[in-house]
Amino acid sequence: MNILMGSGVPKRREGGVAAVLYNLGRELQSLGHQVTYVFLDDLVAPGSVSPRFMDLVFSARLARYIAQNRGKFSLVNLHAPAGMIYGVRHRLNRNSDNPPYVMTLHGLEERRVRIMRREANKGRAWNFGWKNRLWHRVYHFPRFRWSIRTADAAHVFSRDVWNLLQLEYGLDPERCAYIPNGVERRFFTPREYRRGESLRLLYPGTWLDQRGIFYLRDAMQKLAPQLPGMTLTIAGPGFPAEEIVGFFGEELATRIIVRPTVPAENMPALYSDHDVLIFPSLMEGLPNVLLETMASGMPVVTTETCGMPDVVEDEFNGLLIQPADAPAIEQAILRLANSEGLRKRLGEAARESMRRQTWERAGQRLEALFLRVVEDQARRRTGRVSPPERPAGRGAETQASDPADGRADGMPRAAKPRPKHE
Repeated sequence: MNILMGSGVPKRREGGVAAVLYNLGRELQSLGHQVTYVFLDDLVAPGSVSPRFMDLVFSARLARYIAQNRGKFSLVNLHAPAGMIYGVRHRLNRNSDNPPYVMTLHGLEERRVRIMRREANKGRAWNFGWKNRLWHRVYHFPRFRWSIRTADAAHVFSRDVWNLLQLEYGLDPERCAYIPNGVERRFFTPREYRRGESLRLLYPGTWLDQRGIFYLRDAMQKLAPQLPGMTLTIAGPGFPAEEIVGFFGEELATRIIVRPTVPAENMPALYSDHDVLIFPSLMEGLPNVLLETMASGMPVVTTETCGMPDVVEDEFNGLLIQPADAPAIEQAILRLANSEGLRKRLGEAARESMRRQTWERAGQRLEALFLRVVEDQARRRTGRVSPPERPAGRGAETQASDPADGRADGMPRAAKPRPKHE
């Protein structure tokens, strides 16, 4: 197959959605398929479009790019909501030669609305007033909804999303695949479990209110006098360091370390330099950082919601706490600080659990979904099945876009900003 994989995120490799695409694409290539990557910066130049409408513009340009190259691709795999415009066109013109569309969904907008409305009522949401809720209802949520409704099949990373797509959107089980992410081998590094007097906590990822940061601050204020040597590193927050330190207040300023960016090649060292992952997110998909830190043997404290319980079993390979519960965060960290043996037991179990989470396995399961979708479309169009030719297997010669620049032959360059006129 010749597969297009696209998402409205920058193509940098540090983590998140781009890392998922690159890892799955690599496995599909090793199975003999051709893969083209399309990212936000391939079609939308920085600063050329209002950030408010950037996703919509990307979706429109992506649909146009697919239409211009429809004969090239066997299938397109688009991460929601980037596939909304192509999906609508594809649904309205089923008899055309448009390639089938598999949607990838990371999390539930329904859950986001419910949780952030609750947090707004507590005064713990930055951008969820009535205007934001209205904008979400008329703009954000419809793009996700139509990305889902117009897809030929769906690929998800957590069981709660998998269940909702079947129950609320009517996707049959054969059209909806739960495929958890894998972990790269480079994250399986040796670990020394030190004494807990100077516990080094790690929070990796974007600094967002939906990540439970208010409750993390509350817990840190209680922990500071109990653990004099404790520090918290915020890695890759996408937020000014001085504002993050100010959020915690003067009494915690010396305990907070902000690392604005961490190159992908330095992530294993970042994990090795810390003792405990604290990830109190109120809503999530299945975060790569959770899998990677578990692979490193680091004990994790995270919330019992979304995709986290799919991989973390409480008291076996990590500690699960209720969302929005600062005392639970405090108690979990105290337990780990006071017990070197508990950190070692949980960390070693976490590492062994992650040995089953391979990108190779994820790629094989995604390939099976793609083949099924291509065969189904062939059946609808011709009334008989002509299965796509299966590649020779792992190691077959492939042709793909260069992940270093995210662009295959024929990929349009990002549109340049138009000059302003006086």
